[in-house]
Amino acid sequence: MTSRMIVGLVLLFLLCSNASMSDRPASWRMPSAKQMEKPPPEAAGSIPLARAFGPSDDLPTEYWDAVLRDAYADAGPGGQSLVRTLRLSGISQHVLRVSCTRCGRIVDIHKTDALRLYGPWAIWKDAAQKLLDNTCSARTGRYEEDGCWPSFG
Repeated sequence: MTSRMIVGLVLLFLLCSNASMSDRPASWRMPSAKQMEKPPPEAAGSIPLARAFGPSDDLPTEYWDAVLRDAYADAGPGGQSLVRTLRLSGISQHVLRVSCTRCGRIVDIHKTDALRLYGPWAIWKDAAQKLLDNTCSARTGRYEEDGCWPSFG
C-alpha cells in the first residue's frame, strides 16, 4: 500500500466515524429507579399531592359542573351542532349535506326535496342515513359493518 492510499483510508475512517461516540448502551441515558422516585429539586415543593381517581371512584362535583357548563357539551365531534337531531321542518338551511366517513361520498339534498321524500316530521339524522343507504357502495354482507357512516356538516 502506498502512503497516499493509507492517508485516504485514514481520512475516510475519520469522516465516517464519530469521535464522540462510545460503546455505552442506550440505557445509560435513562434514570435509575431510585432517581425516578425522587422528584427533581425545582419541583419538590410545587407538586400538589392530590388523590388519584380510580375507575370505581365517583368523580367530584366540580368536574361534572365543568362538563355541563362547557359550551361544546351539546356539540358532536369536531364541534358539530345538533342539527342532526332536528326535524326536517325545524332546520333553517336550504341545502342539507351529509357525508360518509367510510367511503368519502357527499350527498346534498334541498330541504324541499327532503320534506317531500321523508315528511316534515322526519329527523334529519334518519333521513340522511336513508339517503346514504339508498346509494351505498360499501356493502360487506355483515350487519355490523354494512353501509355508510354519516357525518353531518
